[in-house]
Amino acid sequence: MAGKPLKILVCGDVEGNLSQLFKRVNNVNKKAGPFEMLLCVGEFFGPNDAEWNKYKTGQETAPMPVFILGPNKQENMKFIQDVKGCELCENITYLGKKGIFSGASGLQIAYLSGTEQKDQTIQEPSDFNKADIDALAVPLISDSKFKGVDVLMTSPWPRGVFKYASTAEGLDAETTGSSLIADLVLALRPRYHFSALEGAYYERLPYRNHKVLAESAKHATRFLGLAKVGNPAKQKYLYAFNIVPMKTMERDELVKQPQDVTECPYSWSSTKPEQKSQADMSNQYFFSQRGGQRGRGQKRSRGQHSGHEGQRKPPQPRGPCWFCLGSPEVEKHLVVSVGTSTYMALAKGGMVPDHVLILPIGHYRSMVDLPEDVISELDQYKAALRKYFKSVGKTCAIFERNFKTQHLQLQVVPIERSVCEDIKEVFMEKAEAQKLELFEIPTRTDLKQVIPADAPYFYLELDNGDKLLHRMKKSVFFPLQFGREVMACEELLDMPERANWKACTIEKDEETRQAAAFRKKFEPFDFNKDE
Repeated sequence: MAGKPLKILVCGDVEGNLSQLFKRVNNVNKKAGPFEMLLCVGEFFGPNDAEWNKYKTGQETAPMPVFILGPNKQENMKFIQDVKGCELCENITYLGKKGIFSGASGLQIAYLSGTEQKDQTIQEPSDFNKADIDALAVPLISDSKFKGVDVLMTSPWPRGVFKYASTAEGLDAETTGSSLIADLVLALRPRYHFSALEGAYYERLPYRNHKVLAESAKHATRFLGLAKVGNPAKQKYLYAFNIVPMKTMERDELVKQPQDVTECPYSWSSTKPEQKSQADMSNQYFFSQRGGQRGRGQKRSRGQHSGHEGQRKPPQPRGPCWFCLGSPEVEKHLVVSVGTSTYMALAKGGMVPDHVLILPIGHYRSMVDLPEDVISELDQYKAALRKYFKSVGKTCAIFERNFKTQHLQLQVVPIERSVCEDIKEVFMEKAEAQKLELFEIPTRTDLKQVIPADAPYFYLELDNGDKLLHRMKKSVFFPLQFGREVMACEELLDMPERANWKACTIEKDEETRQAAAFRKKFEPFDFNKDE
């Protein structure tokens, strides 16, 4: 049985005109309410601080719960105390940079603050980029039960919204909106999508989210662009609607198509045309930063190369390799655990006594090259190490440099848990200081989904699930010891003298002793110990 309909108000750019907005909201609420909430898209703040201060200080109060997106102008970030989301004053809440807001009724509201990043070298707090789109969409669409969201709030319009429909007066169909927003809409399949910033009111015909006869029926989406509060043309800036949360609806009712429904107007901004026509729209979300993609559920053809086949033989080294376990060059006294397809060794010239490496037994150059069976066992080692370090009051940073190396070495450096929350921030700061672009990738996203096999990169993974990636460019110098240098800095291990491994080497007898000591401590956590 369907749940109770919720009454919701949505407004466009407020630009600081709070008194005018709330006067209108009060009138609508008296005539047609009560409404559950007011959602605000577009630019909420304006140049008039005095009016905002009345609400901030409690002299005035918003007439109902108000949920806003973040600023689109950098100068308005001063109004936001916490970019992750916070209550700005009584009844007015900033949702955050991106995420899902779920009410007690089951209503799901997805939101993305800011405008699309224009300068690829600098990301302002009011910008969003593809990594933000991935971070919001991937965790949702990775769930096989995901149907879509009830509401999507963005400030920019989606690029291509006018296809199969009329064009809003005064707007250019070719240039209006953001391609990234269109990608986000394709991935999240909102039932209602609200945007602003264009200074116009536009209600598009609803469109379907499936291909007729080729896919099972899905719900339709309605897009609305809202005008500015108090605009002289008196275009509509406040929209009222009723909605029953998707979670409480019967499927037949949810997928019922309106009479005036059109085809979906959007196409993927980073996908080849032939891929678009063959893939299910619901599974087609892309992950690759270079433009290619493979949707969930899509299989590779037999002739297509893949890093996922567990049975393929590892490539052979072109010369002597210090890390292939069967090679005579391997310093076997450093080996502390051996699995089926991976092994673990004490790091030569380690930063701390428990600094270890996880390596594939076969000759694989990077994480991106690994087949699934090797990845699976490598993940087992990571999990076992995290348990071990946790038992001794530590956390660890796991990083890889796929650059000027021929065999994968996953560095695992333990550090006191008290600085756990600082690691990500310190890496970001040090990268920025060296003009290196270090961006965050979603927790559930595999490296293979965001970077090609032949691309050089630096990758960092933390206990809390945070993942950072730097894609190296020929034009930007990358320090070979970047991972060690950051871990050795004052904010973390505070041992700058150990940034270079060559300065940390010890005699073979001492290496053997340290390896034996670690092997004994790690034994209760080693999943290979009984084999």
